[in-house]
Amino acid sequence: MLVIVGVLFFASLLFPMWQIELEAPQYPEGLVLKLHANKIGGDVEIINGLNHYIGMATLHTENFIEFKILPYIMIFFGMFSIGLVFLNKKKGVIVLFGLFVLFVILAAIDFYRWNYEYGHNLDPNAAIIVPGMAYQPPLIGYKQLLNFGAYSIPDSGGLILIGAGLLLFIIVFKEFNLSSKFKKKNKVALVALASFLMLLSCKEKEVEPIKLNVDQCAFCKMNIADGKFGSEIITTKGRIYKFDDISCLTGYVDENKTQVKSYFINQYNAENILIPAETAFYLKGGTISSPMRGNIAAFSSQEEATAFMDKLEATEINWKNVIKK
Repeated sequence: MLVIVGVLFFASLLFPMWQIELEAPQYPEGLVLKLHANKIGGDVEIINGLNHYIGMATLHTENFIEFKILPYIMIFFGMFSIGLVFLNKKKGVIVLFGLFVLFVILAAIDFYRWNYEYGHNLDPNAAIIVPGMAYQPPLIGYKQLLNFGAYSIPDSGGLILIGAGLLLFIIVFKEFNLSSKFKKKNKVALVALASFLMLLSCKEKEVEPIKLNVDQCAFCKMNIADGKFGSEIITTKGRIYKFDDISCLTGYVDENKTQVKSYFINQYNAENILIPAETAFYLKGGTISSPMRGNIAAFSSQEEATAFMDKLEATEINWKNVIKK
Protein backbone atom coordinates (compact mmCIF):
# COMPACT_ATOMS: atom_id res chain seq x y z
CA MET A 1 0.00 0.00 0.00
CA LEU A 2 2.89 2.38 0.71
CA VAL A 3 4.30 1.65 -2.73
CA ILE A 4 0.90 2.44 -4.25
CA VAL A 5 0.78 5.70 -2.27
CA GLY A 6 4.23 6.63 -3.59
CA VAL A 7 3.21 5.87 -7.16
CA LEU A 8 0.06 7.99 -6.73
CA PHE A 9 2.11 11.00 -5.62
CA PHE A 10 4.34 10.64 -8.68
CA ALA A 11 1.33 10.05 -10.96
CA SER A 12 -0.39 13.22 -9.76
CA LEU A 13 2.30 15.21 -11.58
CA LEU A 14 1.01 13.90 -14.91
CA PHE A 15 -2.50 15.33 -14.56
CA PRO A 16 -4.08 18.69 -13.69
CA MET A 17 -4.62 19.04 -9.94
CA TRP A 18 -7.59 21.42 -9.98
CA GLN A 19 -9.96 23.04 -12.42
CA ILE A 20 -12.16 26.11 -12.46
CA GLU A 21 -14.96 25.89 -15.02
CA LEU A 22 -16.84 28.95 -16.25
CA GLU A 23 -20.26 28.68 -17.89
CA ALA A 24 -22.18 31.46 -19.62
CA PRO A 25 -24.75 31.76 -22.44
CA GLN A 26 -22.11 33.10 -24.84
CA TYR A 27 -19.87 30.11 -24.08
CA PRO A 28 -22.21 27.08 -24.21
CA GLU A 29 -19.27 24.67 -24.06
CA GLY A 30 -17.80 26.59 -21.13
CA LEU A 31 -14.28 27.74 -20.37
CA VAL A 32 -11.92 25.88 -18.08
CA LEU A 33 -8.78 26.79 -16.17
CA LYS A 34 -6.56 23.76 -15.48
CA LEU A 35 -4.09 24.04 -12.59
CA HIS A 36 -1.26 21.54 -12.98
CA ALA A 37 1.56 21.05 -10.49
CA ASN A 38 3.87 23.14 -12.67
CA LYS A 39 1.70 25.33 -14.90
CA ILE A 40 -1.67 26.89 -15.70
CA GLY A 41 -3.45 25.26 -18.62
CA GLY A 42 -6.82 25.28 -20.35
CA ASP A 43 -8.50 28.33 -21.90
CA VAL A 44 -6.04 30.75 -20.30
CA GLU A 45 -5.85 33.30 -23.10
CA ILE A 46 -9.63 33.57 -23.50
CA ILE A 47 -10.12 33.94 -19.75
CA ASN A 48 -7.36 36.56 -19.56
CA GLY A 49 -9.12 38.49 -22.33
CA LEU A 50 -12.40 38.44 -20.43
CA ASN A 51 -10.70 39.35 -17.14
CA HIS A 52 -9.18 42.43 -18.79
CA TYR A 53 -12.65 43.97 -19.23
CA ILE A 54 -13.50 43.67 -15.54
CA GLY A 55 -10.06 44.80 -14.33
CA MET A 56 -8.67 41.46 -13.12
CA ALA A 57 -4.96 40.76 -13.49
CA THR A 58 -3.96 38.31 -16.20
CA LEU A 59 -2.84 34.81 -15.25
CA HIS A 60 0.65 33.61 -16.10
CA THR A 61 2.48 30.55 -14.81
CA GLU A 62 5.68 32.49 -14.13
CA ASN A 63 3.86 34.76 -11.66
CA PHE A 64 3.30 31.95 -9.17
CA ILE A 65 6.13 30.46 -7.12
CA GLU A 66 3.82 27.55 -6.25
CA PHE A 67 4.32 26.04 -9.70
CA LYS A 68 8.08 25.91 -9.09
CA ILE A 69 7.97 24.13 -5.73
CA LEU A 70 4.86 21.95 -5.99
CA PRO A 71 6.49 19.27 -8.20
CA TYR A 72 9.29 18.88 -5.64
CA ILE A 73 6.75 18.50 -2.84
CA MET A 74 5.01 15.67 -4.72
CA ILE A 75 8.36 13.98 -5.42
CA PHE A 76 9.28 14.30 -1.73
CA PHE A 77 6.01 12.68 -0.64
CA GLY A 78 6.43 9.90 -3.19
CA MET A 79 10.01 9.11 -2.14
CA PHE A 80 9.10 9.36 1.56
CA SER A 81 6.27 6.85 1.11
CA ILE A 82 8.35 4.31 -0.78
CA GLY A 83 11.26 4.84 1.62
CA LEU A 84 9.03 3.81 4.53
CA VAL A 85 8.75 0.35 2.98
CA PHE A 86 12.43 -0.17 3.78
CA LEU A 87 12.54 1.78 7.06
CA ASN A 88 9.63 -0.23 8.50
CA LYS A 89 8.83 2.46 11.08
CA LYS A 90 5.22 2.99 12.15
CA LYS A 91 5.99 6.49 13.39
CA GLY A 92 7.21 7.34 9.89
CA VAL A 93 3.70 6.73 8.55
CA ILE A 94 2.28 9.12 11.16
CA VAL A 95 4.83 11.74 10.12
CA LEU A 96 4.01 11.30 6.43
CA PHE A 97 0.27 11.46 7.01
CA GLY A 98 0.65 14.52 9.25
CA LEU A 99 2.80 16.30 6.66
CA PHE A 100 0.26 15.51 3.95
CA VAL A 101 -2.62 16.89 6.05
CA LEU A 102 -0.55 20.02 6.76
CA PHE A 103 0.18 20.36 3.04
CA VAL A 104 -3.53 20.14 2.18
CA ILE A 105 -4.41 22.82 4.76
CA LEU A 106 -1.66 25.19 3.58
CA ALA A 107 -2.55 24.58 -0.07
CA ALA A 108 -6.21 25.43 0.64
CA ILE A 109 -5.20 28.63 2.45
CA ASP A 110 -2.87 29.63 -0.38
CA PHE A 111 -5.50 28.87 -3.03
CA TYR A 112 -8.09 30.95 -1.16
CA ARG A 113 -5.59 33.83 -0.88
CA TRP A 114 -4.84 33.56 -4.60
CA ASN A 115 -8.55 33.62 -5.49
CA TYR A 116 -9.21 36.53 -3.12
CA GLU A 117 -6.43 38.72 -4.51
CA TYR A 118 -7.40 38.15 -8.12
CA GLY A 119 -11.11 38.61 -7.40
CA HIS A 120 -10.84 41.79 -5.32
CA ASN A 121 -7.77 43.71 -6.54
CA LEU A 122 -9.37 45.17 -9.66
CA ASP A 123 -8.21 47.90 -12.01
CA PRO A 124 -10.32 51.03 -11.24
CA ASN A 125 -10.08 52.03 -14.92
CA ALA A 126 -11.56 48.78 -16.22
CA ALA A 127 -14.14 48.90 -19.03
CA ILE A 128 -16.77 47.18 -16.89
CA ILE A 129 -17.20 48.27 -13.27
CA VAL A 130 -20.00 46.99 -11.05
CA PRO A 131 -19.95 48.89 -7.72
CA GLY A 132 -19.34 46.54 -4.80
CA MET A 133 -18.84 43.53 -7.10
CA ALA A 134 -15.93 41.13 -6.55
CA TYR A 135 -15.02 38.22 -8.80
CA GLN A 136 -13.49 35.75 -6.38
CA PRO A 137 -14.05 32.15 -7.56
CA PRO A 138 -15.18 29.64 -4.90
CA LEU A 139 -12.56 27.64 -3.03
CA ILE A 140 -14.61 24.56 -3.89
CA GLY A 141 -18.09 24.24 -5.31
CA TYR A 142 -20.23 26.72 -7.29
CA LYS A 143 -20.60 30.49 -7.32
CA GLN A 144 -22.41 32.89 -9.66
CA LEU A 145 -20.23 35.75 -10.97
CA LEU A 146 -22.36 38.13 -13.06
CA ASN A 147 -23.56 36.01 -16.00
CA PHE A 148 -20.88 33.36 -15.41
CA GLY A 149 -21.31 30.30 -13.25
CA ALA A 150 -17.98 29.24 -11.70
CA TYR A 151 -17.27 25.67 -10.61
CA SER A 152 -14.11 24.97 -8.60
CA ILE A 153 -13.45 21.23 -8.27
CA PRO A 154 -10.56 18.74 -8.08
CA ASP A 155 -9.26 17.45 -11.40
CA SER A 156 -7.65 14.07 -12.11
CA GLY A 157 -4.43 14.87 -10.25
CA GLY A 158 -6.38 16.13 -7.25
CA LEU A 159 -8.47 12.97 -7.14
CA ILE A 160 -5.28 10.92 -7.25
CA LEU A 161 -3.95 12.86 -4.25
CA ILE A 162 -7.23 12.24 -2.42
CA GLY A 163 -6.70 8.53 -3.11
CA ALA A 164 -3.17 8.72 -1.72
CA GLY A 165 -4.40 10.48 1.43
CA LEU A 166 -7.16 7.92 1.93
CA LEU A 167 -4.73 5.03 1.63
CA LEU A 168 -2.36 6.70 4.10
CA PHE A 169 -5.21 7.05 6.57
CA ILE A 170 -6.09 3.37 6.16
CA ILE A 171 -2.45 2.39 6.76
CA VAL A 172 -2.37 4.43 9.98
CA PHE A 173 -5.74 3.00 10.96
CA LYS A 174 -4.47 -0.54 10.48
CA GLU A 175 -0.91 -0.32 11.78
CA PHE A 176 -1.92 1.21 15.10
CA ASN A 177 -4.54 -1.48 15.75
CA LEU A 178 -7.45 0.92 15.26
CA SER A 179 -9.05 -1.78 13.17
CA SER A 180 -9.73 -4.12 16.10
CA LYS A 181 -13.46 -3.48 15.85
CA PHE A 182 -13.51 -5.22 12.49
CA LYS A 183 -14.14 -8.92 12.94
CA LYS A 184 -12.53 -10.08 9.73
CA LYS A 185 -8.80 -9.64 9.42
CA ASN A 186 -8.93 -8.87 5.73
CA LYS A 187 -11.69 -6.29 5.91
CA VAL A 188 -9.34 -3.29 6.06
CA ALA A 189 -7.39 -4.56 3.08
CA LEU A 190 -10.61 -5.02 1.15
CA VAL A 191 -11.80 -1.53 2.10
CA ALA A 192 -8.44 -0.10 0.99
CA LEU A 193 -8.53 -1.92 -2.32
CA ALA A 194 -12.15 -0.95 -2.99
CA SER A 195 -11.48 2.70 -2.11
CA PHE A 196 -8.37 2.75 -4.26
CA LEU A 197 -10.15 1.31 -7.28
CA MET A 198 -13.15 3.59 -6.77
CA LEU A 199 -11.03 6.73 -6.68
CA LEU A 200 -8.88 5.79 -9.63
CA SER A 201 -11.65 4.55 -11.89
CA CYS A 202 -12.86 7.39 -14.07
CA LYS A 203 -16.32 6.44 -15.28
CA GLU A 204 -17.47 8.09 -18.45
CA LYS A 205 -20.51 10.26 -18.10
CA GLU A 206 -23.64 8.26 -18.88
CA VAL A 207 -26.83 9.25 -20.64
CA GLU A 208 -29.18 11.24 -18.41
CA PRO A 209 -32.93 10.57 -18.64
CA ILE A 210 -35.03 13.45 -19.96
CA LYS A 211 -37.53 14.85 -17.44
CA LEU A 212 -40.61 15.55 -19.50
CA ASN A 213 -42.24 18.95 -18.97
CA VAL A 214 -39.29 19.92 -16.75
CA ASP A 215 -36.12 19.85 -18.87
CA GLN A 216 -35.71 22.61 -21.43
CA CYS A 217 -34.48 22.23 -25.00
CA ALA A 218 -30.99 23.73 -25.24
CA PHE A 219 -31.74 25.12 -28.72
CA CYS A 220 -35.33 26.38 -28.89
CA LYS A 221 -35.72 26.83 -25.08
CA MET A 222 -39.11 25.07 -25.07
CA ASN A 223 -39.92 22.50 -22.39
CA ILE A 224 -39.46 18.95 -23.63
CA ALA A 225 -42.95 17.43 -23.51
CA ASP A 226 -43.07 14.62 -26.10
CA GLY A 227 -41.29 11.41 -25.09
CA LYS A 228 -41.17 10.13 -28.68
CA PHE A 229 -38.89 12.76 -30.18
CA GLY A 230 -36.52 13.97 -27.44
CA SER A 231 -32.76 13.73 -27.92
CA GLU A 232 -29.54 14.35 -26.03
CA ILE A 233 -25.83 14.84 -26.60
CA ILE A 234 -22.78 14.42 -24.37
CA THR A 235 -19.92 16.67 -25.48
CA THR A 236 -16.24 15.81 -25.41
CA LYS A 237 -16.03 17.95 -22.26
CA GLY A 238 -18.68 15.81 -20.58
CA ARG A 239 -21.52 18.34 -20.73
CA ILE A 240 -25.06 17.14 -21.39
CA TYR A 241 -27.56 19.02 -23.57
CA LYS A 242 -31.16 17.94 -24.15
CA PHE A 243 -33.49 18.72 -27.05
CA ASP A 244 -37.19 18.30 -27.88
CA ASP A 245 -36.55 17.41 -31.53
CA ILE A 246 -33.71 16.01 -33.63
CA SER A 247 -33.84 19.23 -35.70
CA CYS A 248 -33.00 21.20 -32.55
CA LEU A 249 -30.10 18.87 -31.83
CA THR A 250 -28.58 19.29 -35.29
CA GLY A 251 -29.24 23.03 -35.23
CA TYR A 252 -27.48 23.41 -31.87
CA VAL A 253 -24.46 21.35 -32.93
CA ASP A 254 -24.09 23.27 -36.21
CA GLU A 255 -24.58 26.71 -34.69
CA ASN A 256 -22.19 26.20 -31.78
CA LYS A 257 -19.67 23.96 -33.57
CA THR A 258 -20.09 21.55 -30.68
CA GLN A 259 -17.67 18.64 -30.34
CA VAL A 260 -19.99 15.73 -29.58
CA LYS A 261 -18.86 12.50 -27.95
CA SER A 262 -22.22 10.68 -27.87
CA TYR A 263 -25.65 11.16 -29.42
CA PHE A 264 -28.89 9.73 -28.01
CA ILE A 265 -32.45 9.88 -29.29
CA ASN A 266 -35.83 8.84 -27.94
CA GLN A 267 -37.25 5.60 -29.27
CA TYR A 268 -40.48 6.39 -31.10
CA ASN A 269 -42.40 3.33 -29.95
CA ALA A 270 -41.26 3.48 -26.30
CA GLU A 271 -42.19 6.54 -24.27
CA ASN A 272 -39.12 8.61 -23.29
CA ILE A 273 -36.50 5.88 -23.70
CA LEU A 274 -33.14 7.15 -25.02
CA ILE A 275 -31.13 4.90 -27.32
CA PRO A 276 -27.71 5.43 -29.00
CA ALA A 277 -28.41 7.52 -32.09
CA GLU A 278 -25.66 6.02 -34.26
CA THR A 279 -27.12 2.51 -34.01
CA ALA A 280 -30.79 3.49 -34.36
CA PHE A 281 -32.97 3.06 -37.45
CA TYR A 282 -34.90 6.06 -38.78
CA LEU A 283 -38.06 6.96 -40.63
CA LYS A 284 -38.80 10.43 -42.00
CA GLY A 285 -41.85 12.29 -43.27
CA GLY A 286 -45.29 10.87 -43.87
CA THR A 287 -47.58 11.29 -40.88
CA ILE A 288 -44.68 11.71 -38.44
CA SER A 289 -45.16 15.03 -36.64
CA SER A 290 -42.45 16.08 -34.18
CA PRO A 291 -42.52 19.23 -32.00
CA MET A 292 -40.21 21.35 -34.16
CA ARG A 293 -41.01 19.74 -37.50
CA GLY A 294 -37.93 17.57 -37.77
CA ASN A 295 -40.43 14.77 -38.44
CA ILE A 296 -37.95 11.95 -37.85
CA ALA A 297 -38.74 8.86 -35.76
CA ALA A 298 -36.09 6.53 -34.31
CA PHE A 299 -36.30 2.80 -33.61
CA SER A 300 -33.93 0.40 -31.89
CA SER A 301 -34.14 -2.29 -34.62
CA GLN A 302 -34.69 -2.61 -38.33
CA GLU A 303 -37.72 -4.84 -37.72
CA GLU A 304 -39.47 -2.13 -35.66
CA ALA A 305 -38.74 0.55 -38.25
CA THR A 306 -40.06 -1.67 -41.06
CA ALA A 307 -43.21 -2.45 -39.10
CA PHE A 308 -44.01 1.27 -38.71
CA MET A 309 -42.99 2.33 -42.23
CA ASP A 310 -46.30 1.70 -43.97
CA LYS A 311 -48.32 2.78 -40.96
CA LEU A 312 -46.58 6.16 -40.86
CA GLU A 313 -46.29 6.45 -44.66
CA ALA A 314 -42.65 7.33 -44.07
CA THR A 315 -39.36 6.61 -45.81
CA GLU A 316 -36.15 5.18 -44.39
CA ILE A 317 -33.21 7.43 -43.68
CA ASN A 318 -29.83 6.63 -42.13
CA TRP A 319 -27.99 8.40 -39.31
CA LYS A 320 -25.49 10.14 -41.62
CA ASN A 321 -28.34 11.83 -43.45
CA VAL A 322 -30.14 12.62 -40.20
CA ILE A 323 -27.17 14.48 -38.74
CA LYS A 324 -26.75 16.49 -41.93
CA LYS A 325 -30.28 17.85 -41.74
